[in-house]
Amino acid sequence: MDDVFLAMTMGDPAGIGPETIASAWAAPRLHKGRRLVVLGRPETMSAAVELVGGGIDVVEIASCHEAESSPARMPCWAVGSSEAALVQPATIDPRGGQAAYDALAKAAELAMSGKIDGIVTAPLHKTALARAGFDYPGHTELLADMCGVKEVAMMLYLPPEGKIRGAGLGVVHVTLHTALRDVFDQLSTEKILACSKLARRVMNQLGATQPRIAVAALNPHGGENGLFGREEEQLIAPAVEAFRGEGAIVEGPLPCDTLMVRAAAGEFDGVVAMYHDQGHIALKLLGMHTAVNITLGLPIVRTSVAHGTAFDLAWQGDAEFSGVLAATDVAARLAAARKNGCLSSELDAAT
Repeated sequence: MDDVFLAMTMGDPAGIGPETIASAWAAPRLHKGRRLVVLGRPETMSAAVELVGGGIDVVEIASCHEAESSPARMPCWAVGSSEAALVQPATIDPRGGQAAYDALAKAAELAMSGKIDGIVTAPLHKTALARAGFDYPGHTELLADMCGVKEVAMMLYLPPEGKIRGAGLGVVHVTLHTALRDVFDQLSTEKILACSKLARRVMNQLGATQPRIAVAALNPHGGENGLFGREEEQLIAPAVEAFRGEGAIVEGPLPCDTLMVRAAAGEFDGVVAMYHDQGHIALKLLGMHTAVNITLGLPIVRTSVAHGTAFDLAWQGDAEFSGVLAATDVAARLAAARKNGCLSSELDAAT
């Protein structure tokens, strides 16, 4: 099989994205079975390479045909305005938001046209994005719009490493970037069932032969039989029963405090969380720097690191880059599966 071809977006130039890409680039693991191109500003990437120790030739390109990569050669497709190179480290700057948007838009265009096999994104800053005039909560919603789809879901995935065994552990979120007060209105039995199916399908593609899925409760103690809320009885339990009726191995609704302990111990392959922090906090405690963000519901493969722009660490030369390696590994696996015809609707239609 030919190598998969992945694009890595630079993210916000004020954050740690450029230097984490530069640090990861020299690792042979990053290049195994794949061809890579960075989308962003060559000036910024050259500065990031110098910051982390140099030794990599950043080559400006303007087409996919020029994207010959190696641990010593970084092809960088010059995207967006050169003013991105003027953004100061750790600052909220609309030019940084614009640069992150431009790189992502180019990546989506290339992926949708089939010129690349997948996207790995470095972090953007949501406020800088908004100040640049883009009213989106983040990458997930931006990519949904760019790809012309309405329903997407986020999975945070921990590859098998350390205490995480088997095929790894994935958490799909039913609601995502929304205020807590709006979570209740956005939940439905149909959406919970759809996310449960996605959790099973993707974990199967990542190596779980018969994925075991756990569905989280929303309220403390699983609602205590209605004492603390009836969402478990009215919304979540019906979704679990419907999923079980389709032959799924599934439990729930389960209180999330004990559910994630059981999942970390290997009892479940996938977890369906009801809202952002319910899934994010637990999974990041288990593996902050190895967790991978996978967007489900897109017609393209997209993964990302699980952390943000980390302005407190940006442009100091010692940012952790293992997340870039993990996100690229997972993107390559999913892209290869899709190229081989093994991935049909697993990353498609979240409903």
